[in-house]
Order: sequence, then C-alpha cells, then structure tokens
Amino acid sequence: MKRIAICGNIASGKTVVQKFLEQMGYKVFDTDEASHKLLTVNNKPLYEAFKSYDAFENGEFSREKVGKLVFSNSKLKQTIELIMHPQIVDEIKEFYETNKSESILFVAIPLLFEAKMEYLFDKIVFVYADDEIRLERLLARNNLSLEYAKARINSQMPQDEKIKKSDYIINNNGTIDELKHQVTKLFG
Repeated sequence: MKRIAICGNIASGKTVVQKFLEQMGYKVFDTDEASHKLLTVNNKPLYEAFKSYDAFENGEFSREKVGKLVFSNSKLKQTIELIMHPQIVDEIKEFYETNKSESILFVAIPLLFEAKMEYLFDKIVFVYADDEIRLERLLARNNLSLEYAKARINSQMPQDEKIKKSDYIINNNGTIDELKHQVTKLFG
C-alpha cells in the first residue's frame, strides 16, 4: 500500500484536490475532519487544558474561539498540538489498518510538516497557490478580518520550505479545470 499525504497551506485548495481524488474512487482521510471530531468536551486532556479559557459555547468547544486562542497564544497552540497530534496519528494509523487492502491511500493533512508527521507517508503532494490568491480565498470563504486572515496565513511554515520537502507539487493558481487536470495526470 502506498501512503500519500496531501498538504498545503490554508486556502490553497487541498479540499478540492481531496474531492477530485474521492471522485476518482480513492479513499482519503481528512485530518481536519478528524480534528473537529476530537475537539469535544469528552476529550478529557483537551478539556482540562482549556477549561479555564473562553473556549466554549453552549457547553461545547467553539472551533472559532479555540482558533482565536491558539493563533494569538503560542503556549496554547503548543498545548493543543501536544494533545491532538498523537490522537491524529492514531486516527491515521487506524485508517491505514482499516483500508490495508487498498493499493493507494491518501491523507489530507494541512499541517504535515509543522506536526512533523512526514514519517507516516511514502510520498507527499503539496498543493500550492500564491499568497495573494490564498488571502483572497480565505477572506471570501471565512468572512475574517484582513488582519486575522493574514495572521492565519503567517502562522504556517512558508510554502517555499514545504515545496522543498514535497515529492509532487500541484499548482492551484488557475481554474478548477486546470486543477482537476493536474490531479488526474498524477493519479488518474
């Protein structure tokens, strides 16, 4: 089984690439989705770490509030990573085990390099889009302030560093059709 990571910085188009792969019949594990499922008050270590912060709404974690906390406080960011990254690794390993009969498995993992999880993969695909394009997409998609959107972009490792560590680069500065063509050319 070949294990392939799909990564890219925020608003680069990873989700669209993931959808194309799924349409082609591949199984793709989405670590963002897994993170959202892990972000519950039933996750005792996470709850204990954040119970004294304004991270909740109606008795549940608020992804928006947690996001603002960790993007403005490096200590809290490190805390959430220390708790959740091992949990995500377990989820990825379970996905591999459950689907071990597949010849290729994909994992959409935005923070692959930041989380130092490269060891889990045979190949790495990086979805690239110019910073200006990503900023436009982020502002349109998430209804964020310009300052907060830039902070989210700047919180990640620079794209040029990630490109050097990746096996394949998909350029997403063009149209959806151009993106689909690149994905199909690589994995069709």
